[in-house]
Amino acid sequence: MSVDEDARWLEWVTKQFETIAGDDKEIDIDEFKTALKVRESFFAERFFALFDSDGSGSISLDELLKALNLLIHGDETDKLRFLFQVYDVDGSGSIDPDELRTVLKSCLHESAISLPEEKLDDLTLVLFESADKDNSGSITFEELKAELENFPEVMENLTISAANWLKPPDLEQKKPHTPRYLTRAYWQNNSRKLLFLCLYTLLNLLLFVAAMLYHSYGGGWFMLAKGCGQCLNFNCTFVMVLMLRRCLTWLRTTWVVRILPLDQNILLHQIVGYAILLFTLVHTVAHVINFARMSESSEFSLWEYLLTTRPGIGWVKGTASVTGVILQLLICLMVVCSSTFVRRSGHFEVFYWTHLSYIWVWILLIIHCANFWKWFVVPGLVFLLDKIVGIAVSRMGGLYIVEVNLLPSKVTHLVIRRPQFFQFKPGDYIYINIPVIAKYEWHPFTISSAPEQSDTMWLHVRSMGQWTNRLYEYFRQPERQVVCPKRLATSLRKRRLQGKQQKDQMFLSSDSERAVASSQDDTIELTMFRQNGSQSRSASNSESHMESPPEEPGLGERGEVPPLREISAKSGENHMFCNIKCYVDGPYGTPTRQIFASEHAVLIGAGIGITPFASILQSIMYRYRMRKHNCPNCSYSWCENIKDSDMKLRKVDFIWINRDQKSFEWFVSLLTKLEMDQADGEPEGQFLEMHMYMTSALSKNDMKAIGLQMALDLLAKKEEKDSITGLRTRTQPGRPQWEKVFQKLSEENKGKVHVFYCGAPALAKVIKAQCEHFGFNFYKENF
Repeated sequence: MSVDEDARWLEWVTKQFETIAGDDKEIDIDEFKTALKVRESFFAERFFALFDSDGSGSISLDELLKALNLLIHGDETDKLRFLFQVYDVDGSGSIDPDELRTVLKSCLHESAISLPEEKLDDLTLVLFESADKDNSGSITFEELKAELENFPEVMENLTISAANWLKPPDLEQKKPHTPRYLTRAYWQNNSRKLLFLCLYTLLNLLLFVAAMLYHSYGGGWFMLAKGCGQCLNFNCTFVMVLMLRRCLTWLRTTWVVRILPLDQNILLHQIVGYAILLFTLVHTVAHVINFARMSESSEFSLWEYLLTTRPGIGWVKGTASVTGVILQLLICLMVVCSSTFVRRSGHFEVFYWTHLSYIWVWILLIIHCANFWKWFVVPGLVFLLDKIVGIAVSRMGGLYIVEVNLLPSKVTHLVIRRPQFFQFKPGDYIYINIPVIAKYEWHPFTISSAPEQSDTMWLHVRSMGQWTNRLYEYFRQPERQVVCPKRLATSLRKRRLQGKQQKDQMFLSSDSERAVASSQDDTIELTMFRQNGSQSRSASNSESHMESPPEEPGLGERGEVPPLREISAKSGENHMFCNIKCYVDGPYGTPTRQIFASEHAVLIGAGIGITPFASILQSIMYRYRMRKHNCPNCSYSWCENIKDSDMKLRKVDFIWINRDQKSFEWFVSLLTKLEMDQADGEPEGQFLEMHMYMTSALSKNDMKAIGLQMALDLLAKKEEKDSITGLRTRTQPGRPQWEKVFQKLSEENKGKVHVFYCGAPALAKVIKAQCEHFGFNFYKENF
């Protein structure tokens, strides 16, 4: 560091110290724990003891500067010496197995990882045996240093939270760079959307100018109002066209998908909605000003022009002003209640019901404007036909929820009996109505089972709002909600279940996993029961609430009394069989339909956003197995590197980012099965490569986690499976370093890379920027 940087660092640390220490100018153990923000007091106490060089029970500014100077400016040997002293609890100069176990246990708590005591013992022994080169029964400093040299990435930036927190922010001069929206890569990756928006803007401009010129006789404000009115005629019709899901799903199968941005229909729908709000406001303001000028020379006042029919303005009994005021209020209400804040704050029903006022908007527009019906008649008929088909589809097949599994993090796994006529593509979604939960509400969810699974289809619903919470609670406490008038039949059924209870309990108490095979050879084996029978079918992912506006309520509803709810909890309290009526509308296509047309697909799911990829991965591996061949004379197997109309994929990278350990349980059984499908070595490497990240776990270069991550690496290599998920793929701590990840993908040269993402919008921006930098195509699911 230069003299100026060192002075700035000293000033920063002093300021931070004064903030922590308070009036006594000393940091005690409680203040140190608070500042360090550690979960486990072990590390706080060990760091405090090493910082407190004079053993006074408090840390002075000089002691803090001395310790931080070592951690920030010291060389690798200095940092390793500090780490060794943390591990050497008794100060004997060596680390024994019990000390190492204590450290690793604290590391687990810091990283929010839960493992059984037996697994902790295995981690301790594998790390101890690897580091204890001379088999002396203890680890010396030199042995620890030699062991850490096997992990070069750790040595690059070995530090602790206090050092990072007290390190001043970088004041590097920001290099001037071209704005992202002006780069060539951005325009190439968004060419269809940008071209469409340009044409859309040009069309609105032409309509606006033409209407103004046609009404030039009425003055400036009148011309402005008419120009905006003509744009509203177009936009209030076009906003409906963008949500004709059945038509858009069909268009995805045609050549039109290569020209029009069909995958951006939700975004375009939102843009048109904001344009309607803008045109409405300008249209209203222009008319108000024009009415104010007219009232000066007319017998009618301004309020009569605005709120009465007396002036006779409008083609239906002079109602143009009154309907205009109502339209202004309805449109503002719809736009406000469609905001992300409302939809994602647990008030999805507010968005749902207010958005249904589009019916009243169209009715009022027909009354308000004499020419609107001419714009509306053809799209309106298509919309009506789409609704009629939706009602017919939802009525056919008599769908029932036959099985329910309650998974960690309040995820409800629904198994629905699939009708023979119901055909869908991987990644498609449906709208579902469950009368016993809410009679008139329809909600969209991704189908998480593969099309090749012919007997049932799966939905995974995470509790994020009122409806999803009611769904979870309905199955979590079935005894409070089952009302069965057939008392004797119920009693007999219970007695028969009790006769099998002991056998079932013995079966469910085992820790092994059971795969449920389908009746056909081409059906993927997906379902596994894990952990004392309480987490059955954790093979899939979770709910995906889509941002698209909901369907009209009541599709398929006839006011029927729902069928008797029969629940059998013989497979455990979190796994039950039932027979509950439901209605389904769909399926509808998503951007993921482009996966099979790409050569190198990268699937990125963040937490709950993994849902679309469950169906996709199953279908990909099914098609992959269809191309795989086995030698009749030996056990050698290989996969032909062919390109066909069904699947052009040469490589699939699957990246899953989760906050905590429990979330992996939604999907781990399926991933285990997919790993088994490609266990044999292949000349060109793995077809499906998985990358797991757990963001709550501390990274390898943090002193509070380095021992644990080393032990996990060693044990995974020894047992050929990860201790956190049970997969062969090692779970990586922290967040991905996207630049390195995408650089590796670019170097693989498996063809054009297409990145498919589903998850938080903030991360989507980061990934999209990287895609534009490397020239990858980016697709985002609108959930």
